[in-house]
Amino acid sequence: MKRFLKILLRTFMVLFILINVIVAFHAYKFTHFYNNGEVVLKKQEDKSGWDKTKELLFGINAVKQQNTIADSVNEKVILTTADKIKLEGWYTAADSPKGTVCMFHGHGGKKSGNNKEAEEFRKLGYNTFQLDFRAHGNSGGNTCTIGFDESEDVKLAYDFIKNKDEKNIVLWGISMGAAAVTKAMNDYTALQPQKIILEMPFGTIEDAVEGRIKMMHLPAQLLSTLITFWGGVEHGFWAFGMKPQEYAKKITCPTLLQWGANDPRVSRAEEDILFANLATVSKKFVVYDNCVHESLCKKENEKWMGEVSDFLK
Repeated sequence: MKRFLKILLRTFMVLFILINVIVAFHAYKFTHFYNNGEVVLKKQEDKSGWDKTKELLFGINAVKQQNTIADSVNEKVILTTADKIKLEGWYTAADSPKGTVCMFHGHGGKKSGNNKEAEEFRKLGYNTFQLDFRAHGNSGGNTCTIGFDESEDVKLAYDFIKNKDEKNIVLWGISMGAAAVTKAMNDYTALQPQKIILEMPFGTIEDAVEGRIKMMHLPAQLLSTLITFWGGVEHGFWAFGMKPQEYAKKITCPTLLQWGANDPRVSRAEEDILFANLATVSKKFVVYDNCVHESLCKKENEKWMGEVSDFLK
């Protein structure tokens, strides 16, 4: 019996170590974006059995998305983070502007992915400043922290626009971009926008990881905890502390929170908690009945324009 227990214990330990090694690889791939040409990406139909096995064991390689240049961009801007990462932004002026909207994309996205929203903001009379987060688009770096370090990127964008002597600054973010805005509002007392628009922010970073894993049809609860832990360890921060729903308690400016009712990655419960925690009395939560985790502006444009226009008045 004692020998059997020893074998059982050793087997458990081997499995435990193996699972953590696999999860650590997945955490790395989830938070790392390669430059074009660094890795070879295959279409799903071209992948061999070994290719799919490697992805299951070690995660999926992700390459920075390339921006589609917008003809209306007035100025390409380079900002530099404290650790010398170069960030690329686009500043575009509106006719007779009422203010400026700083725009922040989601995980794995790019600034040109929000060109439709930027176009609509300019129709409403606002200049726009679209930023590629670190490790995304045309910005430097390869490591993404799902909004943790990206909060500095938000502050840099805000400071750039403030230094243009802009008095009416609005922050808009989608998914990870919205989460980064909440952390920036929590971390930087000097960051004082007039209004913010949050679209589909996750409640906690563990919720964000769980939402991604559910899309892969894997056991989400256990894996999300392990991936969150290893992602933080690999990048030197306590990932479990990344909680937009807690950061909301520091947000006192007017806030518009928007979410798609069919979102498979961010739950209604996450949004309800975040909305309840917002410290501002001037807040509104809008649900888009026909949307998943996607551009609300593109999918339900008329409703989006109506809600955003009313909010910005």
